[in-house]
Amino acid sequence: GGCCEIYTDVDGVYTADPRLVPGAVKLARISYEEMLELAALGAGVMHARAVIFGEKFGVPIHVRHSQKPDPGTMIVEESPEMEEIAVIGAALKPELGRITLRGLPAGVGLQGRLFETIARRGILVDDIVQTESAEGMTIAVTVEHGDLAETKTVAGEFVHELGRGELSVEVGLAKVSAVGTGMKSHSGVASRMFRALGDAGIPIQNITTSEIKISCIVPREHGTRGLQVIHDAFNLTKGERVRAGEQADRAASR
Repeated sequence: GGCCEIYTDVDGVYTADPRLVPGAVKLARISYEEMLELAALGAGVMHARAVIFGEKFGVPIHVRHSQKPDPGTMIVEESPEMEEIAVIGAALKPELGRITLRGLPAGVGLQGRLFETIARRGILVDDIVQTESAEGMTIAVTVEHGDLAETKTVAGEFVHELGRGELSVEVGLAKVSAVGTGMKSHSGVASRMFRALGDAGIPIQNITTSEIKISCIVPREHGTRGLQVIHDAFNLTKGERVRAGEQADRAASR
């Protein structure tokens, strides 16, 4: 069958941003799901809408450089051999901030009201953490740095309306992530990532996971180093998916 060729100013999808991780290597193939996660986590190679379109209609997408004849990266349906490798890529979101609301009343529907107001302003929330204690409920919201001032305004109005709670703002955060469809069938991925960051002296402030990704919020000054540490921890420079993909391509062309 055919595929959709997308010509761009990069020659494919890499295991990490090669400007930040000199050892990053180009992936021969990646699943739609992995590409969507990487795009959401800061890898700026592909627009998510194009990937969703390709997945919906089962069209493989070939991302390649407009000025170079070399093959790029194929974005394809997930296949069983893709799960053999736990992590295929790492990503960094370098400019995040966090708004924390403490001492909120533990009422039903409170979260809905808060996030409805945030959504109405067109603010995209990166991360949410809720905890409860004797002092009340705490909600921490991580957003892009550019949305921080407006999120603070919305949260401040919300606390004022409730008549209780206090607000604090943190700037200078980053998010480092590991992505791979093989996480579904490999244990120990999270512990390896956390240990690597810890051994590098990088403090983890928050953790979020999905079936195929693990993300950690870290201080911004540790962002690039954190990305490099994760890349090393999973030996991404070896590019196992790169070789596996090339073998599959050769077999298919025979």
